[in-house]
Amino acid sequence: MPARRKTPVNTEQIEPHLCTISLRLEILQNVPFFKDLAEQDLREINQLFVEKGYAAGETIYFAGDTATRLYVVADGNVKLMQHALSGQDVMLDVLKPGEFFGSLSILGDDEYANTATAQTACCAISIGAEDFRRILQHFPAVSLKVIDIMAQRLNAAHEMIRQLSAHSVEQRIAHVLLALAQKLGQENEVGWLIQLPLSRVDLAELVGTTTETASRVMSRFQKEGLIKTGRQWVAITDRDGLTAYKLG
Repeated sequence: MPARRKTPVNTEQIEPHLCTISLRLEILQNVPFFKDLAEQDLREINQLFVEKGYAAGETIYFAGDTATRLYVVADGNVKLMQHALSGQDVMLDVLKPGEFFGSLSILGDDEYANTATAQTACCAISIGAEDFRRILQHFPAVSLKVIDIMAQRLNAAHEMIRQLSAHSVEQRIAHVLLALAQKLGQENEVGWLIQLPLSRVDLAELVGTTTETASRVMSRFQKEGLIKTGRQWVAITDRDGLTAYKLG
């Protein structure tokens, strides 16, 4: 019987309930809102956040729920999903530690616009509206950054709509693979490894296509030597070639 092929993806088990103070401070320091604040200020802000662990596949909140908390990924990965008019679920993004998600009424959202699910076992810290309002009042610079970042996210959402409506499936998959590798990638002996278990279902959701179509395109990319794949992992082996597909 042949030996089972070892996955290059780091499958280290996360203890989602063990968010140490030092980890929380490190994560908060990397949140764009708080990046330039002093350590003492971060320690004060940290006391306003609460933490919770989630198992892989567990829903954190559903689209349409009342927007009551702003979350930050502390460990693991979270995926954001949206149900399209076609009836298909579209994955909007995969978030890594330090990225925020969710929303609050004071940020202009009465309801969550998407569904957040733990992609892997993860730990998230979150804050409610009143406590976040206290931060904005006490740190005016944070308020300005919030406005800038929300505008950037709106532009990113418009770009995704353009990608889905104007580009071929091959272009969209190439774009997503390069973007994920830029965000989560790590160079190793396999190639530019996307350090995230990535199934064909996940990929299809990210680009708004069927699982069968995503599998067909990925098989073509692999035959052309652009990528290597295994069980829920992808490594880019030819960035220039994949970029050519992205550009069409």
